[in-house]
Amino acid sequence: MFSHVMVGANDIEASKKFYDAVLGVLGAGEPMRDVKEDGTIRLFYIHNGNVMGVSQPINGEPACGANGGTIGFACDSLDQVKAFHDAGVANGGTSIEDPPGPRDSATGTLNLAYVLDPAGNKLCAMNRPG
Repeated sequence: MFSHVMVGANDIEASKKFYDAVLGVLGAGEPMRDVKEDGTIRLFYIHNGNVMGVSQPINGEPACGANGGTIGFACDSLDQVKAFHDAGVANGGTSIEDPPGPRDSATGTLNLAYVLDPAGNKLCAMNRPG
């Protein structure tokens, strides 16, 4: 259904540090760097057939998080959920909502952690046990 997900970044190097850390927990390597003629920089992390883009806004306006928007990342375990969260916080992100751990939901128990990236984009690390 999705070809990629892209978020905006005001400080591309701070965002690169953050995404190198959190996506590295999931096994992603260095991003491809695309520099446009106007100097706009976009980073593309490609892993397991998925693409996560981080870009300075091409319209020249400041980047901001989507109010009500969340990007979810599939994790293999509660330990990986916690590592994603901790890597984010250690690299310029902000922990939000409850601490990483199990949550009861309408679909059963989920292991979740939420963090904001340096531009305020909300990310969720999620594992469905069992």
